[in-house]
Amino acid sequence: MLSPAVDNLVAQLTRLPGIGTRTAQRLTFHLLSVPSEEALALGDAIAAMKERVRFCRDCGNLTEDELCAVCTDPRRDRSIVCVVEQPVDVVSLERTHEFRGLYHVLGGALSPMDGVEPSDLRVGQLLYRVEQGGIEEVVLATNPNMTGEATAAYLADRLRDRVRVTRLASGLPVGGDLEYADEVTLGRALSGRRPA
Repeated sequence: MLSPAVDNLVAQLTRLPGIGTRTAQRLTFHLLSVPSEEALALGDAIAAMKERVRFCRDCGNLTEDELCAVCTDPRRDRSIVCVVEQPVDVVSLERTHEFRGLYHVLGGALSPMDGVEPSDLRVGQLLYRVEQGGIEEVVLATNPNMTGEATAAYLADRLRDRVRVTRLASGLPVGGDLEYADEVTLGRALSGRRPA
């Protein structure tokens, strides 16, 4: 019903996470309605990102240089490394303004069912960083789901005798009601309680 070029853009947009057919159509029709320069600027931004952005040599975060802004910041505490699954997790943690150490991006989580083994992640690089010395604590900040928990358990086992290993606290969200908390979340909140 639409032109092949419009159908193609809708199809490409639906390949993005969280974008269904209707949203892809709305975005396509929006791009058709804006001036050409504005629509082409989006394409140029995507092309520039794919051309320039790479992974930091040390931590695996996104950067346009050899090292990312976190790794080159002299104010960061180099004795503590926070391990995350993806670069987007660094963004989330940085928004809190609570963590002042370095990061290590694994590039995913262990999932034998999906064929993701330790050799597919940046586990070796993490172990190497710890072996080089200077790191006193590794904070495991993998996602609190089955694959994230398995990854954290694996890393904790590999790091336990080399460095202090901690895990992000988990429990009840601020503003949440006990009545609506699931058993696992409530159980973790109880076991991770701290002095008031």
